[in-house]
Amino acid sequence: MADYVKINKTDDRIDLWFLNENDEPFAVGEKLYAINENAYMNGYNWDALFQYYLAKNDPELLDGLESDPEAGSYVAYYDMTDENEEKAERFAEIIVSLIENEEELCHLVREEGDEIEWD
Repeated sequence: MADYVKINKTDDRIDLWFLNENDEPFAVGEKLYAINENAYMNGYNWDALFQYYLAKNDPELLDGLESDPEAGSYVAYYDMTDENEEKAERFAEIIVSLIENEEELCHLVREEGDEIEWD
């Protein structure tokens, strides 16, 4: 897994950390901002982008998902269940895929950025 995505499991909860100020996601965030000035990619806008993306592409992952965005990070969490462990792993893979294949995010923000509820 990429160094900017971490999964932490406790007895009660699964936390998925996306460290958006790490070099790679930060650089992607700058490109998104260059496309759409509303897309200044702090944790709140990553939350908005992920909510929009998942609703369109994998809405099942939104079931039971809670988030706690901050300026320099984004945390998603699920209650601890086997099904939610799989969801957290899938969501982490999606985040890494989007960052590693940034053109998909750039296209999304270019074409649909006005539909995203930015912070």
